[in-house]
Amino acid sequence: MTLGEKLKLIRIHQQLTQADICELAGIKLETWKGYEYGRRGSISSTELLKITQHPRFSIYTLWLMTGQTIPEAGQVSPV
Repeated sequence: MTLGEKLKLIRIHQQLTQADICELAGIKLETWKGYEYGRRGSISSTELLKITQHPRFSIYTLWLMTGQTIPEAGQVSPV
């Protein structure tokens, strides 16, 4: 699964529009769309930190970066 696909799953699981998640995370909408639609092959460390350090999305950090989960530590996947 690509990083863009993972970001989309997080957004959908959180029941957010692209505009909503961008506003919450402080990411430009066009940048986010580039990730979700695969136009950007990688994500900048700055953008990744905006997502993983946001209180609402930090539960997905381990899964987003490694594909692993540790539910007992609060690290889950959106699926």
